[in-house]
Amino acid sequence: MAGVGGRAPLGFKRWLSSSAPAPRVCVVGSGPAGFYTAQHILKHHGRARVDIYEKLPVPFGLVRFGVAPDHPEVKNVINAFTQTARSERCAYYGNVTVGRDITVAELRQAYHAVVLSYGAEDNRVLGIPGENLSGVYSARAFVGWYNGLPENRDLKPDLSCETALILGHGNVALDIARILLSPLHLLRKTDITDSSLAALACSKVKRVWLVGRRGPLQVAFTIKELREMINLPGARPVLNPADFTGLENAIKDAPRPRKRLTELLIKTALEKPGEKMMEAQAAAVQAAAPREWGLKFQRSPQEVLPTADGRRARGIRMALTRLEGLGDSAKAVPTGDMEELECGLVLSSIGYRSLPLDAAVPFDTQRGVIPNTSGRVEGVPGLYCSGWVKRGPTGVIITTMNDSFDTAQSVLEDLQLGVLDMSTSREGFGAVESILHSRGQCWGGVSCCSSQHESMMQPNSSWIVSWGSESCEPLLGAESEPWKCVVLLSFHCSRTQGEQDLNSLKVCHC
Repeated sequence: MAGVGGRAPLGFKRWLSSSAPAPRVCVVGSGPAGFYTAQHILKHHGRARVDIYEKLPVPFGLVRFGVAPDHPEVKNVINAFTQTARSERCAYYGNVTVGRDITVAELRQAYHAVVLSYGAEDNRVLGIPGENLSGVYSARAFVGWYNGLPENRDLKPDLSCETALILGHGNVALDIARILLSPLHLLRKTDITDSSLAALACSKVKRVWLVGRRGPLQVAFTIKELREMINLPGARPVLNPADFTGLENAIKDAPRPRKRLTELLIKTALEKPGEKMMEAQAAAVQAAAPREWGLKFQRSPQEVLPTADGRRARGIRMALTRLEGLGDSAKAVPTGDMEELECGLVLSSIGYRSLPLDAAVPFDTQRGVIPNTSGRVEGVPGLYCSGWVKRGPTGVIITTMNDSFDTAQSVLEDLQLGVLDMSTSREGFGAVESILHSRGQCWGGVSCCSSQHESMMQPNSSWIVSWGSESCEPLLGAESEPWKCVVLLSFHCSRTQGEQDLNSLKVCHC
């Protein structure tokens, strides 16, 4: 069996026959990093027990609330996570915010090892005048809105303008552009929330510009997302041929993914309509594409321009840049020239960032990560991290999988080598439950619906969580994510207003 990241696999005989207590591991965060970490530990240690804590009532993190609704294939990983959650040695506890409801120090007392996998729950700010005007939104909030993230469900973005501008050249930026410009009949087939679909049905946005500080050779999106945009029905790409002239020579020795991506950009920008079809046919296609999108390069935002009353965004002022250096290391340097672009909707897609969780946990505010070595938190034995909070908000799901396996391997090694104190058993959730009850905090245990609930996976179904039972119940008018219904099999609350808490959790589109 191959090891992780070149590390040798561990032997299991001593673990299985040992009279030592079964290791209790706590994972904070139920996104891909958390579930992959739990999966690896459970698979490679036959006695370990893993408890997963999540601040939301429902699991799966960005797979649930960050992946574009028209990318159901990416969400299929939930099936593997569900199998992990169904293990008799794995438990899930939602509606528990670590750092507020319970401290990391208290978790370390209750478990032999604690893994922090809580991701990047904030967004990077632009830091420019006008950023807080109405009509300016972070990509994280906008994505959360159309995916039903509870904290963003009431965002109500104003889509009454014709031109939207997205700052950023990553996959998330393309996801947002695609959602803004997609025909309604395509969106209706996805698991987008009903309220978002209704808002998009009334949208007047017909033009989307995606703006980046650097050039075509530095874009961060991948060829799959670019191809989807190019082939989007009813929308045509508007690319300036001058931005791509001469790039063929520059990519001769580039890595294959970058080369293929740039070749597609060049082809799209330089291809003349008459090269593939008659002029009349080209005109017909153009007329059938009432919406358009385009990429603007070497522009750095300086100010969001306000309307006359100073309340809303009406445009953005950008500094033109030139590149110093080559490839991914090239830096954008202002030329001194400025440009203004009219738009009524500004979406900032310049990246996510992690936040400190607890004063007891070291945190590098400059890099936005927990200082670590192979997932071992520096200076705190028994504390680990995985995912974005470990390495920064980069990569795709498979990147997070390998990263999380690496951290899990560190936990397994420390268990085998005696680094962790296994001399006494730990109570795990038994200790945590007592603390939560003493503080009047509610928590819920979650299970995923079985295949008998196939009807709930149909688009535009309306379902909510059924508390305390094993079936879902319809609720007309409720927003939903019908691709996966989650049932809370248990709900515990020591507050007298427990029913009020219960109702507040129903809006999480479970």
